[in-house]
Amino acid sequence: MGLYDYYLAARVRRHSAEAPAHTAVVITERDLLEAGAYDTLADFYAWAFDSGVDRITVYVSVLDAAAVPTLERELGNVAAPREVAVRGPDDDERADAPIQVSVGHGGKHEFATAVRSVADAVAAGDIDPDAIDEDVIESELVFPAEPDLVIKTGAERLSDFMIWQSVYSELYFTDVNWRDFRKRDYLRAVLDYQNRQRRFGR
Repeated sequence: MGLYDYYLAARVRRHSAEAPAHTAVVITERDLLEAGAYDTLADFYAWAFDSGVDRITVYVSVLDAAAVPTLERELGNVAAPREVAVRGPDDDERADAPIQVSVGHGGKHEFATAVRSVADAVAAGDIDPDAIDEDVIESELVFPAEPDLVIKTGAERLSDFMIWQSVYSELYFTDVNWRDFRKRDYLRAVLDYQNRQRRFGR
């Protein structure tokens, strides 16, 4: 780590505002075809936990559905300091691990599936329609936690990313592509987050 990285890390530590507790990164299937892409992800896990997060979400947008099994396997094999839960497009098992990886699990699909589950519960008489609130919907989501900071590399576009969970997240876009993403780029994102005044929709 260079002197500039030490400088940025010191600024993050000494900042009066808290660093994000839950950081998410949005990357693409194409990003993971680049040499060293999975090593960068392993490094990202270390940078984030070193900066104080307690949860990480990785969202991988996928164009070729045939690539999903390979991506799931490779992402599950990335060296990680904590437990990892990888979920694909058709998974409905809740992801509660400290590191959550979504492989083509679109936000619209996730939300529609959650609403359908709640509707089934109403039809079965297990829940009163008047009792449906945000907590009920969130209890049916595969990725229930709300990121404080969402980092998108390479372009200012989130695709179909966690549309429910990220509604109050702070979004950070960087022109740096995933293959070139370094610790300093992550620390810059954290500093930008710390310098913002979060409004949570107000």
